[in-house]
Amino acid sequence: MEDNFEKTAVRVSLVSVVWNMVLSLFKLAAGVIAHSGAMVSDAVHSASDVFSSIVVMIGVRMASKESDKEHPFGHERLECVAAIVLSTVLAVTGLGIGYTAVMKLIREEYVTAIPGMLALVAAVVSIVVKEAMFWYTRYYAKKIDSGALMADAWHHRSDSLSSIGALIGIGGAMAGFPVLEPVASVVICGFIEKAALDIFKDAVDKMVDKSCEGQMEEELRECALGICGVLRVDLLRTRMFGNKIYVEMEIGADAKLSLGESHAIAEQVHDAIEEGWPKIKHILIHVNPM
Repeated sequence: MEDNFEKTAVRVSLVSVVWNMVLSLFKLAAGVIAHSGAMVSDAVHSASDVFSSIVVMIGVRMASKESDKEHPFGHERLECVAAIVLSTVLAVTGLGIGYTAVMKLIREEYVTAIPGMLALVAAVVSIVVKEAMFWYTRYYAKKIDSGALMADAWHHRSDSLSSIGALIGIGGAMAGFPVLEPVASVVICGFIEKAALDIFKDAVDKMVDKSCEGQMEEELRECALGICGVLRVDLLRTRMFGNKIYVEMEIGADAKLSLGESHAIAEQVHDAIEEGWPKIKHILIHVNPM
C-alpha cells in the first residue's frame, strides 16, 4: 500500500514536470513572437510549477519511509509538511498575481502594444492543458489521499486561472480594452488564496492529531458492537497522522470470560476494523470487564 502511494505520487509529479516544461517553452516562444508581455509572464508562472512538483516528490518519498528507531510511528507527517510548503507557495503566487494587477490598475499600466493572434492561441492551449493536468492530478490525489499532490493540483488550477487572465488581457488589448486583464487577475487572486487556505488547513489538521469525522467514529462503534461478545464501547479515540489514522478503543465484555476469550474478542474487533478501513494504520483495543 505504501509502495503504491509513493509510486503513484511520483508518477503523477513526473507527468506534471514534463508538461510544465513543454508548456512553459511554448508560451515563452508565443509571447516573444506575438509581442505579448502577459504571455511571457504566464510562461514564467508555468515554469515555477516545476518546483512544486519536485517538492511533492521529495515529500512523498520521505513520508513513505519505513518506521525506524527515531520515528517508531512512521514518517507520514512529512507529506503534510510538503503540503504546507506548497500551500504557502500557492498563496504567495496568488498574492503576486493580485499585487501586480492592483499596481497596474493604480498606475494605469495597461497593454500598449497589440499582441498577435499566436498569443491568444497560446492562452487557450494553456487553459486546456492546465485544466486537464488539474483534474488528472486531483483524481490521483483523492485516490491516494495525498495533501501534497492535491496542493500540486491546485497549482495547475492557479496556472489555468492565470492563463484565463492572460487570455482576457490579450483579447481585451486586441479589442481595445486592455484594462480587462488586471481586473480579471484580481478576481483570480481571490480563488487562488481560497484554495491555498483550504490546503493549508487540511495539512495542519493532519499534523495536530485532529480526530476523524463523527460519522466515521459512529461507524467504528457500530462495527465493534457487531462483534459477538462486545457488550458496549466505553471509549473511542481517533487521530489523523498524515494520511493515516490511529484508533484507541475500550470495549466492555463479560467479566466471567477467561483472559484468552476476552483477547479473542479484542482480536476480532481489531481485524474487523482493520479490514473495513484500510487507512487505519494502528488500532489499540482494551477490554473492560462488566
